Amino acid sequence: MQYTYKPSGVCSREMIIDIENGVIKHVKIIGGCAGNTVGLSRMVEGNKIEDVINKLKGIPCGTKGTSCPDQLARALEEIQKQIS
Repeated sequence: MQYTYKPSGVCSREMIIDIENGVIKHVKIIGGCAGNTVGLSRMVEGNKIEDVINKLKGIPCGTKGTSCPDQLARALEEIQKQIS
């Protein structure tokens, strides 16, 4: 199933996440630093939602208090609530 998330406090504008049976199948991050967002997307694909949340939640970007990885973790938390 495909989910869309609007991140807050970061350069990226949208995250489109495909989940199947609790596993991340595909992530597309629109906006942000292209190399970092593409790399992040590829690294999380094939992993379980909870594993990615545990690894990425709380990562800051400079003094922002959040980051694209942290926002992805927050998106996955929302998705996890919806599918539970």
